[in-house]
Amino acid sequence: MKFRSKLLALLAGIALALTGAGFTAAAPAAYGAVQQMAAAWAPWTSYAIGTVVTYNGVDYVCIQAHTSQPGWEPPNVPALWKVGSGGGNPGAPGQPGTVTTSVTSSSISLSWGASSGTVTGYRVYEGSTQRAQVTGTSATVSGLGTCTTHTYTVKAYNSAGESAGRDATATTSGCTGGGTKMPGAPYLYMGWGNPPNPGTVMDATGVKSFTMAFILSSGGCTPAWDGNRPLTGGADQQAINTIKSKGGSVQISFGGWSGNKLGPNCATPQAFAGAVQQVINAVGPAVVDFDIENTDEFENYTVQDRILNGLKIVKQNNPNVKVVVTFGTSRTGPTAPGVRLINQAKALGVPIDNYTIMPFDFGGSNMYQDTVNASEGLKNALKSAFGWTDAQAYARMGISGMNGLSDQQELTSPSTWTQIRDWAKARGLTRLAYWAVNRDRPCPGGGVVSHCSGISQADWEFTRITAGF
Repeated sequence: MKFRSKLLALLAGIALALTGAGFTAAAPAAYGAVQQMAAAWAPWTSYAIGTVVTYNGVDYVCIQAHTSQPGWEPPNVPALWKVGSGGGNPGAPGQPGTVTTSVTSSSISLSWGASSGTVTGYRVYEGSTQRAQVTGTSATVSGLGTCTTHTYTVKAYNSAGESAGRDATATTSGCTGGGTKMPGAPYLYMGWGNPPNPGTVMDATGVKSFTMAFILSSGGCTPAWDGNRPLTGGADQQAINTIKSKGGSVQISFGGWSGNKLGPNCATPQAFAGAVQQVINAVGPAVVDFDIENTDEFENYTVQDRILNGLKIVKQNNPNVKVVVTFGTSRTGPTAPGVRLINQAKALGVPIDNYTIMPFDFGGSNMYQDTVNASEGLKNALKSAFGWTDAQAYARMGISGMNGLSDQQELTSPSTWTQIRDWAKARGLTRLAYWAVNRDRPCPGGGVVSHCSGISQADWEFTRITAGF
């Protein structure tokens, strides 16, 4: 949340749209000449649009400029690479036909058209992990979670190698009625704005959860509260202990608008995941929230991808901890970096539990309607990326507002916040937060400040409303 750093700062401008959407492969004859000189794909290499590489005997064409990292092998990141026309090992089977899927609450069954050429069998991959190997043209992957989304790649193989892959994405059933709702959890920041005792707030409002802000870098890839307070032994741990002692839970937020963040400082997805794991081990959160903002993370697509690939590792190692991404929006839905983040999460197979938007600081005059419109835009972006129904998309959505006066002097009153909460409940959204408990106190005419809302209200009124989520 940028308010903590500079009250009147504007949200950064929309980043450039993906450059690969209009790429057209070279004509087959020209491509064939290039194919003879294709180098093997390698990590830590800068690739420009149109570069041709070879990986596991298959040629790939770069469709988005980037610097490669381990885990970004061409078949794993279709947002960065496409199979080259005519690519593949001589003698390897042709690409399988279109993949169709059927689902249960715990399995996804795939079937596909047979490949041309000599075929020994087919392998089904999820990312770089093989999930099945069959001799026929169908396979079932079992043991999956309810309402979880998976992207699979089917490849034919023989003694000469593997074919180009054919992708399919599906979501297991059981989403009706929404995903698991997280309790309303307003942000609490112990380094700013005369932070209240969370026990006092819990007693006064009935709120059971807080989103604790913010984890930053204390130098390199080392996490700390606000970049300078230790993970344990300080005011943050005392607040968390108080919350848990009263039967509550915590969400831990990484990043925000300003400060030295882990995304740009951790060199690899593995390192980023390791830093997050330190926090999980120290704090024991129910949810980890990645507040991806500004030009250093949200609009820097290399860093955005590093975070997303890191979150795959975090979720794999902590299946019971929910993973949330929080980002800015326009009045009609996610901007280009937000749409790109959603599409990349799908392309990379990142199991994100909730996509939360921050519908403020865009100069709105009707905060209820603007929030609804922005949320509907998020729903449509999720449906487009994942093929979800309305109910499935709502069940992966959250709203994080700003109480009272925003940086842009937008006004969210307690009655407006109640309207927003009730709309979110009715649609089956699964996360509700606002910035911040520190400001949930009256100061009519006080302006945009850190310790109160700038409007007339009761103490902790926005928190009491949020607790009803």
